[in-house]
Amino acid sequence: MSDHDFKKSTYSSGDAHGECVEVARNIPPTVAVRDSKSPDGPVLHIVPGAWNTFLRLVHSHTRSTPH
Repeated sequence: MSDHDFKKSTYSSGDAHGECVEVARNIPPTVAVRDSKSPDGPVLHIVPGAWNTFLRLVHSHTRSTPH
């Protein structure tokens, strides 16, 4: 059992495909990321600076892309 407190984005769809990532930030010094379809699968551990850069890039791309 993992001590990570994984959360799924509120933007995630609740459909049967469940193509989402889950993120846990409760165990420093890393941000843990896993595939929601495989909760017992591998977990990526990313340093917070790299994670924050990734989020900034995603947010800037979504704001500049027409929906």
